[in-house]
Amino acid sequence: MTLEYPDDLQYLDSHEYVRIEGEIATIGISAFAVDQLGDIVFIEIPQEGDKLIQGERFGTIESVKAVEEMYSPVTGTVIESNQAIADTPEELAADPYGEGWLVKVRLDNEDDIEGALTATAYQALVEGDE
Repeated sequence: MTLEYPDDLQYLDSHEYVRIEGEIATIGISAFAVDQLGDIVFIEIPQEGDKLIQGERFGTIESVKAVEEMYSPVTGTVIESNQAIADTPEELAADPYGEGWLVKVRLDNEDDIEGALTATAYQALVEGDE
């Protein structure tokens, strides 16, 4: 699988990504993380109305290899959860940056994302680990 690192996203070193569109942040996990996890069997994500805090755990992702915690890149209120991915987590591998998003959050502070990695910096980080 060829890994992609879309330029319109920002990344955490813990492999979450965020796409900011106005005051809405779409959060998911990178294709690199999906590739490393292997067969994903379960995803726990917050529900609409839940509050996310930047840097704090917001869910878990479980594969046949491991259980990993996911950390929020932003602070805000969940306005939509991707229940389709929660119901069929194996589909995450097909399109992690499109249909595989996890939650959409109304930002409390649009400056939260400062300190996140660009696509180029994230790619250098993860490909340096191989």
